Amino acid sequence: MYKEILRPILFKFNPETAHKFTFISLRAIQCIPGGLFLTKQICKTPSKPVTVFGITFPNPVGLAAGLDKDAEAYDALGAMGFGFVEIGTVTPKAQPGNPKPRLFRLIKDKAIINRMGFNNKGVEYAIKKLKKRHSNIIIGGNIGKNKITPNENAINDYMICFESLFPYVDYFVVNVSSPNTPNLRELQDKEPLTNLLNTLQVANKKMSSPKPILLKIAPDLTYSQLDDIVSIVNETGIAGIVATNTTISREGLSYPKQEIDNYGNGGLSGAPETKHSTEIIKYISHKSGGKIPIIGVGGIMSVQDAKDKLAAGASLVQLYTGFIYEGSALIKNIVKNL
Repeated sequence: MYKEILRPILFKFNPETAHKFTFISLRAIQCIPGGLFLTKQICKTPSKPVTVFGITFPNPVGLAAGLDKDAEAYDALGAMGFGFVEIGTVTPKAQPGNPKPRLFRLIKDKAIINRMGFNNKGVEYAIKKLKKRHSNIIIGGNIGKNKITPNENAINDYMICFESLFPYVDYFVVNVSSPNTPNLRELQDKEPLTNLLNTLQVANKKMSSPKPILLKIAPDLTYSQLDDIVSIVNETGIAGIVATNTTISREGLSYPKQEIDNYGNGGLSGAPETKHSTEIIKYISHKSGGKIPIIGVGGIMSVQDAKDKLAAGASLVQLYTGFIYEGSALIKNIVKNL
């Protein structure tokens, strides 16, 4: 029904308008008595538990960060079949993100370009929403820094989000890989990244029950940089890696170069990213001897794409663009066929 009826309607609107309409609908599901139960019955995603970094997930298919930025619809998304939902990216203070337009569909290539820029309502708003959890959906907290915060003070922003969200999420993802916040990716360099992760780990270990901290990496890193990432993960003892974020590459697109250039900067997600993100997962898994848990994300548009990510070394997978193009049926089909 989604691909035949709902998607054609949503795709008549600009992407941000469609997103707002979708979230109004998801919030309505959460408010209507029996709405979550009915959604579960319609979607009927089977249970296939998997335990990764100490957490047992009802199934290995999650929602990637970037869709439910402000923790407003995670219960409904869980009812649709996701085994876990990653909220955010959350920053300490609310910020509007980059100027519009900043979100573009490339329908022929089943892709999206976005330069949203960590638009969110801030960590306190997310906490207010997380306090209203009506289900046992597993929630990851994807954390970042505010645009106006210089990189030399970035650790403070990540610490604010970590300490504030700690009672309300099940695991954390440190986002230093978005291409849409100026200079953010410089935090992936060895020294600043090691300092950031060590600081978070010190705070984490002081908690009565530490929670898994993962690092989300860009797909545009060199193999030498990936070697550094594996070394840093081992040195800091964080729980794993989320591979990968959106790419600044424009390879594999069928649109004329001028049309793509007109869209401007931003991260590309969807089918053009599928192969490369899988290759990165395979490389990290091999380099680490399979010892670093990996959440595979990037261009999962089909059951086979998910299987390829898992075969490459991922323990869990996440959807974003595939969910927008294929709907909730993709979740069910992946879980059923694993």
